[in-house]
Amino acid sequence: MPLETFMFAKSRLALLVGWVTGSVAFPLLAQDTPKTETVVVTSQMQSGATKLETPDIETPQSVSIVTREQFEEQGATSVRQAVSYTPGVYSNQIGASNRFDYIVLRGFSDGSLDNVYLDGLKMMGDTNSHSSLVVDPWFLENIEVVRGPASVLYGRSSPGGIVALTSRKPSFDAGGEIKLFAGNNDQRGAMFDVTGPLDDNDRVAARLSGMTRYADSQFGPLKEERYALMPSLTWRITDNTRLDLMAYLHRDPEGGSHSGLPYEGTVVPHDGKKISNTFFEGEDDYDKYDRRENMVGYNIEHMFDSGWSVRQKLRYLHTKVELNQVYAAGWLNETDLNRGYSGSDEKMNAITLDNQVDGSFDTWAVNHRVLIGLDYQDRSNNTTGYYGGFPPINAFHPVYGAKPDYITMYSKEKHKLRQTGYYLQDQMSIDRWRLTLGGRYDQVSVSNIDKLNSSRSDLDKNNFSSRAALLYLFDNGIAPYISYSTAFTPTSFADENGQILDPMKGKQWEAGVKVEPEGMNSQFSASVFRINQKNIATKEEPTDPYRSIGEIESEGVELEAIGQLTDSLRVQSAYTYTDIRYKKSSPEEEGKRAVYAPRNMASTWLSYDIKTGPFDGLTLGSGVRYVNGVTSDRQNTHTLPSYTLVDVAVGYDLSKLGVKGLSAQLNVNNLTDESYVAACNSLSYCYFGAERSIVGSVSWKF
Repeated sequence: MPLETFMFAKSRLALLVGWVTGSVAFPLLAQDTPKTETVVVTSQMQSGATKLETPDIETPQSVSIVTREQFEEQGATSVRQAVSYTPGVYSNQIGASNRFDYIVLRGFSDGSLDNVYLDGLKMMGDTNSHSSLVVDPWFLENIEVVRGPASVLYGRSSPGGIVALTSRKPSFDAGGEIKLFAGNNDQRGAMFDVTGPLDDNDRVAARLSGMTRYADSQFGPLKEERYALMPSLTWRITDNTRLDLMAYLHRDPEGGSHSGLPYEGTVVPHDGKKISNTFFEGEDDYDKYDRRENMVGYNIEHMFDSGWSVRQKLRYLHTKVELNQVYAAGWLNETDLNRGYSGSDEKMNAITLDNQVDGSFDTWAVNHRVLIGLDYQDRSNNTTGYYGGFPPINAFHPVYGAKPDYITMYSKEKHKLRQTGYYLQDQMSIDRWRLTLGGRYDQVSVSNIDKLNSSRSDLDKNNFSSRAALLYLFDNGIAPYISYSTAFTPTSFADENGQILDPMKGKQWEAGVKVEPEGMNSQFSASVFRINQKNIATKEEPTDPYRSIGEIESEGVELEAIGQLTDSLRVQSAYTYTDIRYKKSSPEEEGKRAVYAPRNMASTWLSYDIKTGPFDGLTLGSGVRYVNGVTSDRQNTHTLPSYTLVDVAVGYDLSKLGVKGLSAQLNVNNLTDESYVAACNSLSYCYFGAERSIVGSVSWKF
C-alpha cells in the first residue's frame, strides 16, 4: 500500500475511533467523576495474549473473545466457523471443505493450519503434510483470537496471530446436556456432556463429553463423519495445589472433499459454461481422508502463600492420516478436465511442555506481574507419498468409475522438529499506565530425512523474539495503546534441491484503542497495524516445490463492537481492511496482493430475546457477512466477485411450556443459498463456498 493510502486508512481509523470514543465517553465525561488512585474496570478476562489472566481492556494487543454462547447460537460446527464473525479473520480459505480449520489472520495464510493452541499448548500439526489436528467446538468453553505476533510467549508462530482454544473443564456443580440434531444434506448427530464431583469434599470432579456427526459432502458421493470423546478430571490436591487431567480421542473416518477447480469454469464461464458448485472431480473408490487423533495431557499448578505460583502443562499427541485424492489438473478441452492422483500415509507423534513461574512484587510506584517460562516442543512425522495419473472427466456431464492409469510411491520421509524456548514477561502497572515488556530465546532444530534416497536436510537456528507495549487506562473506560512485537516461523518446507528454507521472521507495529463504558455492558475496539515478514515460503501450484521470496507487508484496520444494547438485544459487529503485498519479490509478484486475503470484510450478528407475552422464551438471531477484494492468484490477474452471506437462528426455551431444561434451535447458514467462489490459490485451483445449511436441534440440560 502506498504511504498516502496508509495515511488515509489511519485517518479513517482516527475518525472512527473518535466517533466511537466520543459517542460513549461524552456522557461519562459530563458527569462529576471523583478522582481516585485506584482504577476499577470490569472486563472480559483473556489469557491467550499474556499466558496469564488479564482484563482485556488492560491488554495492549488486539484480542477477540468468542464465547460458547456466541458460537452455539450461530450454529458453528468447526472452529473456523466459530470465528467467522471476528475481525482480522478469514476462515473461508478453502471454501466448503471442512477437513481442516484454515484460519487466516491479518492476511497471513502461511500459518492458517498451524496457529491453533488448546489450553495454552500448540496443536503441533505438520503443515508440510496432511497431519493437521482439529478440535470440535462441542468440547470448547471459549475461543480467543489474538491478532499480531505472539512468538515472545509461544515461539514459532505466524505474525498474523494465534487462535487459543479453552476446553470445557470439570465442574463441582453437577450437571449435563444431551443434544440431538438433523438437517439437510443428511446432517445428523448426537452430543452429550456430563460433569460433577466424585467425592463429598469437593476435592475431585470429572467431566465426560462426546459427540458424533455425519453429513453428505457438498461434492458428490463423499461423506463427512466424526466421532470424538473428551474425558477430564480435576483434583484439588490441597487448597493451593490443583491437577487437571484430560484426554481427547477423535476419529474422522470420512473427511469430505478438498476440491479445487480452475478459475475459468468456476468464477467465469469456460467455453460458455460454468461448473456446478456441487461438482465432484474425483472418484468415490479413490477419494478418502481418514484421520485419527489422540491427545493426553495434564496441567498441575501450585500457589505459594506469597502469591507466587508454579505450573506445568504437558501434552502428548498421536495422529494417523490416510489420504487418497483424485484432483483436477486444468482443462484438457472445452468439456474435460485433466486429473491426477495424490495419496499419503502419515503417522505423527508429538510432545509439548510448558513450565511457568509467575508472581507479583512492587518496586517504588511500579507493580510488576512477572512470568518466567521454559517450553519444549518435539514432533516427528513419518510420511509416505504417492502420485498417479487418472483419465480426464467431463466437468458438465461427469461419468464416474474410471481406474488410475498408474500409481507410484514417490516419497518416504520423516519430518522432525524440536524447539526449546526460554521467555520472560513483565506486566507493569504505574498508576493508570500499563507497560508490558517481554523477551524470548528459542533454539530450533528441523530435519527432513529422505528414506528413499538415503539423504537428509537439517536446519538449526536460534532466535530472539521481543515485545514492548504501552497502554493508558482512563477511568471512564477508554484505553489507547501502542505496541511492537516480533515473530519467528521456522518450517520444514524444502526447495527444489531438498534444502530446508530459512525461518520466516516478522515484526509488527500496532496502535489502537479499547473502550468499555461503565454501565453499558459493551466493548468497542479499533486498531491499525503494519506487519513485515521476510523469507516467505511460497509456491505457485500445490505440486510445486517451495521457494523463498524476499518480503511481504500487511497493513490494515480492524474495528469491533460487542454490546448488550437492551435487556433483550445483543449485537456483535466487525470490520476489517487489509492490504497485504509482496515486497522485494520477483518482478511479476512485486507489489501484488497475496492470495486468501480479502481487502474488506464486514459482519454483524444481532440476537433478540423475547421475555414477555405469548412468545416469551423465543430467541431470534440473524447475521450478515460481507467479503470483498480476494485476488485470483499471486500475479493479481483477476479479483474475485464480492459475496454477502446471511445466517439466521431461531431458538425456543421449552421450559416456558413446563419442560424443564429443554430447548430447540434452528440454524440456517447462507440463507439465500448463494453460489460463490470463496478463494483461489492460483488460476488452476479455486474453491467454492458452502451452500445453504439447515440444521434443527433439540437440547436437554439437567
